[in-house]
Amino acid sequence: MNMHSPAGAVRTTCPYCGVGCGVLATPTPEGGLTVAGDPDHPANFGRLCVKGAALAETVGLRGRLLAPQIDGRPAGWDAALDLVARRFARTVARHGPDSVAFYVSGQLLTEDYYVANKLMKGFIGSANIDTNSRLCMASSVAGHRRAFGSDTVPGLYADLDQADCVVLVGSNLAWCHPVLFQRLAAAREKRGTRIVVIDPRRTATCEIADLHLPIAAGADAALFNRLLAEIDRRGLIAPDPALDGLDQALLAANRTDAAVTGLATADLARFVNLWCDSEKVVTLFSQGINQSDSGTDKVNAILNCHLATGRIGRPGMGPFSVTGQPNAMGGREVGGLANMLTCHLEIENAAHRDAVRRFWNAPRMAERPGLKAVDMFRAVEEGRIKALWIMCTNPAVSMPDADRVARAIAGCDFTVVSDIMARTDTTRLADVLLPATGWGEKNGTVTNSERRISRQRPSLAPVGQARDDWRIIADVARRMGWGDAFGWSHPSEIFAEYAALSGIAGGLGSDFDISDCAGIGRAAYDGMTPFLWPRAGARQGGRFFGDGRYHTFSGRGCMVAVAPRPPQPVTGEFPFRLNTGRVRDHWHSMTRTGLSPSLSRHLAEPFLEIHPRDAAALGLSPASLARVSGAQGDALLRVLVTDRVAAGQPFVPMHWSAETAASGRINSAIPALVDAVSGQPALKSSPAAIRPFGAVWYGFAISQAPIRPDCEYWAVSALAGGYQAELAGLHEPDDWTAFAKHLFSLTSDPLAVHDRRRGLARLAFAGNGRVQAALFVSGEPVALSRHHVAAALGCDMDANLLAGRPGVHQPDEGAIVCACATVGMNSLVRAITTQGLVTLDAVGKALGAGANCGSCRPEISNLLTRLGDPDLPKPGNGFDAD
Repeated sequence: MNMHSPAGAVRTTCPYCGVGCGVLATPTPEGGLTVAGDPDHPANFGRLCVKGAALAETVGLRGRLLAPQIDGRPAGWDAALDLVARRFARTVARHGPDSVAFYVSGQLLTEDYYVANKLMKGFIGSANIDTNSRLCMASSVAGHRRAFGSDTVPGLYADLDQADCVVLVGSNLAWCHPVLFQRLAAAREKRGTRIVVIDPRRTATCEIADLHLPIAAGADAALFNRLLAEIDRRGLIAPDPALDGLDQALLAANRTDAAVTGLATADLARFVNLWCDSEKVVTLFSQGINQSDSGTDKVNAILNCHLATGRIGRPGMGPFSVTGQPNAMGGREVGGLANMLTCHLEIENAAHRDAVRRFWNAPRMAERPGLKAVDMFRAVEEGRIKALWIMCTNPAVSMPDADRVARAIAGCDFTVVSDIMARTDTTRLADVLLPATGWGEKNGTVTNSERRISRQRPSLAPVGQARDDWRIIADVARRMGWGDAFGWSHPSEIFAEYAALSGIAGGLGSDFDISDCAGIGRAAYDGMTPFLWPRAGARQGGRFFGDGRYHTFSGRGCMVAVAPRPPQPVTGEFPFRLNTGRVRDHWHSMTRTGLSPSLSRHLAEPFLEIHPRDAAALGLSPASLARVSGAQGDALLRVLVTDRVAAGQPFVPMHWSAETAASGRINSAIPALVDAVSGQPALKSSPAAIRPFGAVWYGFAISQAPIRPDCEYWAVSALAGGYQAELAGLHEPDDWTAFAKHLFSLTSDPLAVHDRRRGLARLAFAGNGRVQAALFVSGEPVALSRHHVAAALGCDMDANLLAGRPGVHQPDEGAIVCACATVGMNSLVRAITTQGLVTLDAVGKALGAGANCGSCRPEISNLLTRLGDPDLPKPGNGFDAD
C-alpha cells in the first residue's frame, strides 16, 4: 500500500464512527479536498457512508478557531501556554494533584491521548483524566474486564461475513455504522445469514432483519439470562469449560422471569432457537446496551452466553462491541479512562503502576483511579477541581444534566478548551482557547472496533495558528518543568515510545502488545499500513479466547451472575420513557457535520419521534412543536408522528446544540444517573414529560449570510449557498418586514406578500437582482418545497419564488433521502410508482439513489414496502416532512 497513491491521494482514516474506514483524500488547487473510499483498506474496501463521503464539505476556515484566546481576546501561543502551565502548576502546588483534571475525547489520535495520559497520571500525579468514551463504551470495558480479565474485543469484522446468525442488540447499525451494515447485508444476500434486531424502536436496521424483537426498555439482561437458561436446558454448555462463576450465573439465569422482556412467547422462542441452533453466531452490541445504569451487567449477560457455549474467538462467532467514535479503542489502549493505565494495565495493580512509573521515569505516579466523567464535573461544580482542560469534545452538550455541567464549567476557577471550532457550547465557557488541528491536518494513528490500527495522515496544511493536540500538551508539560520526558519532535517518536511500553505490558500479561513497532522510524511510520494487534505471540493479528486462555488471575473466563434491574421508573409527573441516539447524517454535536449542506438536507432540525396514540392524547399534530422535559431541564422539538417507536417510549436525537437550535440540547433533560460499575450514564431510558408548544406562527427562512433568529424556536442548518432556518414563536411580530430585516441583517426593502387574515407573510430580498434571503410565515407549520426555495439563493429574483413551489414543469424533489445523489422523497415516489420499480437495485439504476454509500438503502427499502402494501401508511402524514 502506498500512502500517496493513486494520483496524489493521501491514504488516511475517516474521523467519525469506530468502523475506521480508509479514505483517499486528494488536495485540490483551491485548497480543499476530494474524498473517496480506500479500496485497499480492510475495514471498508472502498465503501464510505454518507458522512464520510461528505468530509470534503467540512474542511476549510468556516467557524475555525484560528489563534489562541485568553478571556475572549486573541493571544500569542507563548502567552497562552505560559498561562496554562502556570495556573495548573500553581493549582497543584496549592491544592494537590487531584485539584486538576483533563476531559479528553475519542476523536483525539492515539499519540495525543498517550501524551495527555502521561502528563496527568505520571507527572501531575493524578488519574483525573477521563474521556467522552465514558459516555459510550465504558460498560463494554467494564464487562470485558470482568469476563476476560482485560478490555479485549475478541473478534473481527470478518466474523460478520462468516456467521450463520448475527444478533444486533442496542445497535442501529444502518445509521450508526453504515459500512458494517452494508457488509452484513451483503453477507445475508450471499450466504443467507439470519439477522435478529433487538431494539424497542423499529429502526432502519430492521429492514434486513429476519426477526425484530421490540424489547421492553432496559430488559436486555433478562433476555440474555433467559437465553442462558435455555442453553443450559438444551445441554449446550461447552464440555469442560475453563470458566469461573458458571454455576452462579446459571442460577441467576434460571431465576429470571421471561415476562419482563415484554416479548411475545413465540418471538422469544424463535430468538432462542435461532441463537442456539446456529453455532456460528455473533452478538453485536452498542450504545443501547452500554448507555444504561446497569449496562455492565447487560454486557456480561451477553458475554455469559458466548462463554458458556464456547462460541467465542473462532471464525464467525463471538460477542462484538462496536465503538461509537473513531479512536475510542485507541483511547482505551493508552489508558485514557480514569480507571486504567496505558497498554491495558491496571491502575489498581502496584506492579503495573511501578512498571509504567519506571518506564516513564515519572516523578509522581497516580496511585488510584481518578474521577469518571459525571463525578468529575460534579467535582468541578463543588470546587474540588479548580483547573480543568477539555480537549476535542463538547461536554456542555453531550453530558447528561447538560445545563448543570455547563454551569460547572463556567464556574470553574480556570478552564482551558482545545478545539478546532471557535464557537461551541463549551468553548464559550472557557478562560483560554487553544486552536487544534482538525481532520485533514492531523498526523497519527487510530484504532477501530476490531483492533485495527490505521494511520490518519495530513492532506491539508494547518489553518491559522492551529497546532496538533500532542504538541500543545507537550509544550505545557515542558513549561511545567518536564521537558526531557515530553521532547518529541514528531508523532512517530510518540508511537515508538508507546509501542516499547506495550512490550513491558505484554511481559506483565497484558493482551496489548505492539512492541515490534518500538523501533519504528519516521519513514516506516509514514508508510505504515493498517494492522491488527496484537503483533506478537500465537494470537498475532487474530482472534482472542478461542484457545480457552484468558487474562484473568486464574487464566479462566469468568461468568458473572446477573440479576436484571428495571430502568428508573416513570411517574405521573414524568410519564414517558425517553430514548436518545443518533441520526444517519450527523455526528455528535454537529461541529463538523453541521458545516455540510448535503448532510443537513436529510434531517435539518431536532425532532421528537412519538407514537400516534401518544400524539393524539397530547394533542400533538405532525410537524407541530412540543416541549420535552425532565426534572433537570427541557428541549423544544419538531413533532414526528410514527409507529416506529412504541407508545410511551418517544425518541429524540442527541446532536443539536445551542449553536444550531434554540432549545435542542436533549441532554439538558437527562438525569446524571450512572452504572455503578462503569460510571457510564443512562441516556436511553429517562422519565420525561411532553406537552404541546403553542406557537402562533411558524416560519422558514433562507439566507446567503448567517441568520440571526430572535424567537422562541429556531433551528439553523447549512445550505450550499448559505443557511436555512426553521422558526416559530409565541407572539406575532407587529411588522414582518422589520422582523425579516433584523433576521437577515439587511436594510433593503423586500418583495412581499401579506395576508393577515390567514396569518401568511412571504418576503424575498434581492441584491443586484439576485436572491439574498427569503422568509415564509404561516399560522401553521410552513408547507412549501424547501429544496426548491433553497436552490433559489443567489439566482435571479423571480416573483414566483414567493409561491414556495416549483412551476408545473419543475418537479419537486421533496425531503432528501439520498444525500449522495440528491434524490428526494417525491422523486422516489414518482419513479417507483410510474416506472414499476420494485427492488433496491432497480431504484439505484433508475435514479442513482442507494447506489453509492448505501446509507439510504434501508429508507428506500421501507418506502418500497409502504408503496407496495395498500394497508401501510404512505409518505406524508407525519412520516416525511419537507
